[in-house]
Amino acid sequence: MAIAKAGLQAAIHACSALMEENKQYLIDLDSALGDGDLGLTMTAGFAEAATFIDSSTESDLGKLVMQMGMAISRKVPSTMGTLVASGFMAAGKAVKGKSELTDADLCAFMEGFVQGVMNRGKAAPGDRTLVDDVHPVAAALKQAVKGGKSLSEALQAAKTAAAVGVEATRQMKPKFGRAVYYGDQVLGKEDQGAVVGSLIVTGFCQALA
Repeated sequence: MAIAKAGLQAAIHACSALMEENKQYLIDLDSALGDGDLGLTMTAGFAEAATFIDSSTESDLGKLVMQMGMAISRKVPSTMGTLVASGFMAAGKAVKGKSELTDADLCAFMEGFVQGVMNRGKAAPGDRTLVDDVHPVAAALKQAVKGGKSLSEALQAAKTAAAVGVEATRQMKPKFGRAVYYGDQVLGKEDQGAVVGSLIVTGFCQALA
């Protein structure tokens, strides 16, 4: 099943709604280990993304997502805002020239997102960041599609991987940000960046399944 512009719009709106719904949760997580603004920046960033994608007449989905990423970056130039924006800009680049996305294109989109985040943040799997959620998601999505699974089944695999990714960060020590100063005190707590990643994946899965 091909994903058209309307599908992407629905996915971004779903992400925006989830960020709004979980705003206080993100604020509380970030207040414990960071500067406490995560819920505010993600809500504002995805509201801007939804507004942008609704107003744009761009038919090239790759260009559309790249431009949307730039809109997020301008709106919320925080650490997480920049990482998410970089992810979307790289995801868009991976599917540039497409007016519809096949299952394989969606895999390329997700792999691009992961690479964009890793390139910008210089983080790798195991560093207790957003990467620890989206990296296994991209792998699970690709494996499901290569295995001949339907889009719905592949998205369910991605959603499951996102939940597992968040849970795994509870046993990881941070290498970036203010959380580094808390050392072993972070163990048992989920990483706030990974939670953002899981919400993004969940939004896409809800809209596209």
